[in-house]
Amino acid sequence: MQPQLVALDWGTSSLRAYLLGPDGHVLDQRSLDRGIMQLSNTPRTIAGESTHDGFELTFDEACGDWLDAYRDVPVIACGMVGSAQGWHEVPYCPSPAQAGDVAAGMARVRTLRGIDLHLVPGVLQRSTLPNVMRGEETQIFGLLQSLPQAERDQTLLVGLPGSHSKWARVVEQRIEHFDTFMTGELFAAASAHTILGRTQKRSASFDSAAFERGVAVATSREGSIGVLSTMFSARSLGLTGQLASSEQADYLSGLMIGHELRALAEMLRQRSCHDTLPAVVLIGNGALCQRYRQALALCGFTSVSLAEQATERGLWSLALAAGLVAQQLQEV
Repeated sequence: MQPQLVALDWGTSSLRAYLLGPDGHVLDQRSLDRGIMQLSNTPRTIAGESTHDGFELTFDEACGDWLDAYRDVPVIACGMVGSAQGWHEVPYCPSPAQAGDVAAGMARVRTLRGIDLHLVPGVLQRSTLPNVMRGEETQIFGLLQSLPQAERDQTLLVGLPGSHSKWARVVEQRIEHFDTFMTGELFAAASAHTILGRTQKRSASFDSAAFERGVAVATSREGSIGVLSTMFSARSLGLTGQLASSEQADYLSGLMIGHELRALAEMLRQRSCHDTLPAVVLIGNGALCQRYRQALALCGFTSVSLAEQATERGLWSLALAAGLVAQQLQEV
């Protein structure tokens, strides 16, 4: 199949590149540990010009051979590459936002190869406590692209677990509202830089029972005091012989995810004024999504599914909305 689009998911710590054919079909893909904080730094010549620019070097490393072979293929990128720390800062698109709104806010960077790189903006939610996302909006639009047409206009609750987990309410293909929980980053920091990590013994296997114990504590009456207090139980249970060192990391993971989901459930019930929790679609790393799926069931969420290929589908969807690829290729 003839390539139609080069699509990059360029985050803080990694870069994933996709060569997409008709209908967004993945023809080739690759992954590099070259996020915006870990750019290539060995100078070389690109398009006849010597450069030290880390973004140019990394861009060439990620897809230069594709661009040599397919010179007229458009290029699109989402994620932190469009942030203030990225190659070029792209202003956020205000919410509510649908694919066409985000596509209209794209910015272009002219590369040394003479090719325009189209950068996807993130989404900004203005409120008393503003919220932002960069990259997750693309995954959400990719999820919508994968759904049957009859389901795309339904109201969805989309979870995107990660360092900064996002929970987005999507209504009629628009990102209406979203909340952020720094669960992943705080778990990593607590395990590496506080006393909780001193007694942890990391295991290669996942301790499901310890994880569920943590979720149960977070959602219990004792958990109502909040995560800043219950976190200490990862140490105190160990000191009293009730939690083995090999169980402590997964217990703490379950505890923190449990607090996240308890807060999420309470917010949802307050906003909807009834106790029924909505169906959830998860997008992200498979192992982490499975943890969230397990915890969601313990927190009363009865319908949870996983989305696949959301990023590449989302980049294709935004390229369609921006007119970078032919409209007749839209049928999936």
